[in-house]
Amino acid sequence: MGKSYGLHSMSPGESAVIEHLGSSGALRRRLLDMGLVEGTRVECLGVSPGGDPKAFLIRGAVLALRDIDCREITIKKIG
Repeated sequence: MGKSYGLHSMSPGESAVIEHLGSSGALRRRLLDMGLVEGTRVECLGVSPGGDPKAFLIRGAVLALRDIDCREITIKKIG
């Protein structure tokens, strides 16, 4: 693994591992409940036509996350 990035920087087809969840409060709890915990593998599946939100495969579930929320999540890209 290499340099750290924000989850928002992923493109379709890329995979990464969650390094840090910078969100707080209710948003943090919600992201944790959806499986976004440190060490979890994520794959970017696609981007909406407007560019926001993006779809991610996380623990077998497809989640759509807004760019503003993705900026609070630090990742390490795989490959």
